[in-house]
Amino acid sequence: MRERLIGYWALSWAGLIGNIIALPIIALIISYGPPLKVANVTLAISLGWPAAIVGIVSSAALLAERKWGVTLTLVSISMVISGMGPYSVVRLITLQDIYGIGGFTLLITLLSTLALIYWCNPKHRRSIRL
Repeated sequence: MRERLIGYWALSWAGLIGNIIALPIIALIISYGPPLKVANVTLAISLGWPAAIVGIVSSAALLAERKWGVTLTLVSISMVISGMGPYSVVRLITLQDIYGIGGFTLLITLLSTLALIYWCNPKHRRSIRL
């Protein structure tokens, strides 16, 4: 008998949809404009799109109830936090756009931190899944 994990399915679907939506949003931010243009392109190519693609694969694995999906989810969320955390701080300090991209990336970083805490729950690795 499997343990019931609250929020498993909702967060798996939210991760899949969010990562699919993230791909065009990252492209939009790249084409946004001159402030921090090099940083936008560099982070998008090196961390943004790879994190979104890994997130899509991990969400699909979670929906298929594969054990390795949790591990891949932790990797994807860690990639998001390691890229967006410093980027949001630099953007907030240099451009003071709390209501723009800087605030949005800070919000995503905080939500990703909460998601990381949820997926680090040992019950996800102990439950009986394929």
